[in-house]
Amino acid sequence: MSDPTPIIRIRSLAKAYLRGEQVIPVLTDINLDVMPGEFVSLMGPSGSGKSTLLNLIAGIDKPSGGSIEVDGVDIARLSEGELADWRAAHVGFIFQFYNLMPVLTAYENVELPLLLTSLSRSERREHVSAALEMVQLADRMDHYPNELSGGQQQRVAIARALVTDPTLIVADEPTGDLDRTTGAEVLNLLEQLNTELGKTIVMVTHDPKAAARARRRIELEKGVLVDGDAPQAAAEAAAQPVGAE
Repeated sequence: MSDPTPIIRIRSLAKAYLRGEQVIPVLTDINLDVMPGEFVSLMGPSGSGKSTLLNLIAGIDKPSGGSIEVDGVDIARLSEGELADWRAAHVGFIFQFYNLMPVLTAYENVELPLLLTSLSRSERREHVSAALEMVQLADRMDHYPNELSGGQQQRVAIARALVTDPTLIVADEPTGDLDRTTGAEVLNLLEQLNTELGKTIVMVTHDPKAAARARRRIELEKGVLVDGDAPQAAAEAAAQPVGAE
């Protein structure tokens, strides 16, 4: 059997920002493979570049150099319009502060990504209902964000990330605004999405206990990958049954 093909393939990736005439490097020569169905955590001290790397993987930002392929598409080469269409079709986002629209119900917040598709109203309802059922909030679909707890709001955000059946789920500190018990419930849900639905998840976190929930941990320091499995090790990890030693 041939080796599985990475769903994320990063080669010689670099990112720098201009501050006046000064060039500020953020990421340098990043090489990384993520296999389909992996749950990967990105860790590192503040300023290490982990959120920048997540944004590049998600197509929110564009690299200064190198290539980044997601499911065979080099997203670094897409135009801004093509990148927006690609994100809508392939990426589900989960943020630390939920990013829910306060004037919309839970149902309407989850439905938002589907408004960019050709689905009919009845098809959208079917998708939204299934996503809210998955996060155990079907009974709260008509509630507004200010009527929900922090954990419930984050579960609405997870349902919104799921509703388009994305290729990739990216999570930026998804438990950072939650107490430990509620954060553990959110991590349980992410694990469920990974193990039961086979979703590929890349999560930025500063919490070692949250990172331990992932099947692989990648560490950055000053924009350089200092700890991460080699591509072959990643393939072997992805092929290993969950819970195997």
